Formats: sequence, structure tokens, C-alpha cells
Amino acid sequence: MEFKTFETERLILKPTNKDDAAFILELLNTPKWIAFIGDRNVTTIKEAELYIENKMLPHYARLGFGNYTMITKTGGQKVGTCGLYDREGLDGVDIGFALLPQFEKKGYALEGVSKLKELALTTFNLSSISGITTKNNVASQNLLSKIGLKFEKTVTLPNDAVELLLFKLNL
Repeated sequence: MEFKTFETERLILKPTNKDDAAFILELLNTPKWIAFIGDRNVTTIKEAELYIENKMLPHYARLGFGNYTMITKTGGQKVGTCGLYDREGLDGVDIGFALLPQFEKKGYALEGVSKLKELALTTFNLSSISGITTKNNVASQNLLSKIGLKFEKTVTLPNDAVELLLFKLNL
């Protein structure tokens, strides 16, 4: 099944697939991913392909949306990911994002998640979106606030000891 690609002013948001394995391997092993999202123990291209197949692609099949690779229109560089996820332990859909370090602080995450927020309302017919982040990830907290999500409460996801901040927006 083919899923739709979306565009912003500077980015292409392409559904992540196995062709993105090398990029996903690099992203999952960046210091901020490991510190703020968690070590996924993905250390080879083959493991990255399996991660995409088992963790990312099922969202598309079940929901019609999921994880998007953000690619610059100028230069075609894969800069990060953003997506809408159905996470165990959370009510509703979670909006998430991550960038390679060299592409941070250029507005790509804001551009990507702003488009996803719009799509959540206009295309995917969602009534709300949530965002979760660690207490010390102030940049993510600021970005969630910037797109209109408000802090609601702290939560702990199943099989995880880390207390997270839950932000929410009713659309």
C-alpha cells in the first residue's frame, strides 16, 4: 500500500520505509535520541530495517499515518523525522520529532510538526493530539507549546520508569 507524502515550504515529509534504514540507524544513535527518547539497541542496517518494519510501518497499516522522514527540498538531505503515533499507555495520538544534530535550530522540527498538526485536523480527522517529553528536554517542551499544546500532567508509559510530561491539544 502506498501512503501519501506531504510538503511544507522547505521540506518533504515522506513516509519512512526500509530505504531509510541507514538514516534511521544514524538518528537512533544520536546522543539526544538516546538521552531523551531512549536507546533502541539498533546498531546495524539490518536492525534498522527491522525497526522500521516492526515499529514504524504497522502504524501506517493500522492508522493511515505514522513516521515521516523529513527531507530538504533543496539538496534532498534527510534531516530528521516527525510523526503521529499511537503509543501504548497514552490516550489519543502522540506527535513526535527528532533531528540529526547538524540540522537542529534551523526550524525544521517546527515546520514538520506544524504540518502534522494541520494534517491531524484536516486529513486524518483527529480530535486531539498529545506530545510527551522528558522533564529535562526543554527544547521539545518549547516546540510543543509553540504549536499550541498545553502541559496537562505527568505520565509514565508501560514498561518504562521515566516520568514524562504530557502536553495536549484538542483540535
